[in-house]
Amino acid sequence: MKRWLVISYWIVSILLVTIVLSRLGYRFPEALFIGTMFLPGALAAKYFFPKVSFKNRWSGIKETIFVVSGILLGEILLFLVTHYFILTFRESLPGSVMDWPDLPHVLTNPVIIAMILTALAAGCHFFESWLDKKRPEKPGSITFISDRKPVTIPVGEILYVESNDDVTTVVTSDGRRYKNYTPISRWEAILAPHFIRTHRSYLVNKAKVIKVDVDLLYTDDIQLPISRKYKEMVANNL
Repeated sequence: MKRWLVISYWIVSILLVTIVLSRLGYRFPEALFIGTMFLPGALAAKYFFPKVSFKNRWSGIKETIFVVSGILLGEILLFLVTHYFILTFRESLPGSVMDWPDLPHVLTNPVIIAMILTALAAGCHFFESWLDKKRPEKPGSITFISDRKPVTIPVGEILYVESNDDVTTVVTSDGRRYKNYTPISRWEAILAPHFIRTHRSYLVNKAKVIKVDVDLLYTDDIQLPISRKYKEMVANNL
């Protein structure tokens, strides 16, 4: 059900973009065609940005610039190719008049493109978060690599995820510890909405939380810190 609602979100979003593009000189089918070209960039932004790690600030900034530049360049190329295809198709029609040969400035302006992609990706993120609260799904199992071997464990058995420099440790309720090199920001995206970030180094299973204090969170027999940055998030979600 959630999947179909998310698909519906993208359909409505692209239709809204199509309406805007149809006012720039495109016929509705043409506007719909070129409007769908926003999808690859928005989905790429939604997928790649959670993977960017800021453990090293300058490395994180470089990764962000690389991702943004790649997405914007790819989108502009898509618009150019799509626009050329539309003009070629118009020219092939009997009695056609080439009254609008130029690509609209909106589709070549990196700032405007970035704003539209951000709105689409952020809107999907908040919509999915709202769906997770209204229609929570039961956590399944997850497979990852630890000590060069694949490990599969039920998400419900994970107590918390701890980050220590480049090494991330998945800790289960029975005390097992699995080391891996997946950034905690990526774990946060994978385990949402069943886990909550309490600290730059800790991601905790909501279902395992027993008590929340001012600066501490208790899960089973373990106490974990709550940093100032995540206090409000913890207070609103636990």
